[in-house]
Amino acid sequence: MERLLEILNELHDDIDYETETKLVDDKLFNSFDLITLVAELSDEFDIEITAKEFIPENFNSAQALWQMIQELSGE
Repeated sequence: MERLLEILNELHDDIDYETETKLVDDKLFNSFDLITLVAELSDEFDIEITAKEFIPENFNSAQALWQMIQELSGE
């Protein structure tokens, strides 16, 4: 989770990822941010994020992202 928070802070260091739950819904992330994030997460955690996972629920919070990462990495 620590590395995930580092990646998120590289995107936008002005967001409190510990409490924010509407990163996509409140448009805090734009489409470029999401593409960048998917690429970073794929490389860092050796996972493949497909269209099936590319839904707002998986990207609205750091916790949701972490859960998706764990599921995709088989943990």
